[in-house]
Amino acid sequence: MNVQDAREAVRAAIGQVAPDVDLDAEEETARLRQDLELDSLDFLRLIETIAQATGVDTPERDYGQVATVKGLVDYVAAHG
Repeated sequence: MNVQDAREAVRAAIGQVAPDVDLDAEEETARLRQDLELDSLDFLRLIETIAQATGVDTPERDYGQVATVKGLVDYVAAHG
């Protein structure tokens, strides 16, 4: 999967999990839990939504790599 496709998939997933987040106003360096204010359940739903949409499974040991929007995009691009 290329970076643009991954970016679109991540944006769509965030829109499903947290529809009140304005991704146009947020930078890719935004932290999912702190800056976007996703709680732990929202974060897990986001990971599940990404997996369903892209087939990219993110094991718990890799959660540190997907702590930001850019990290999640890069992870999905690399593993998708």
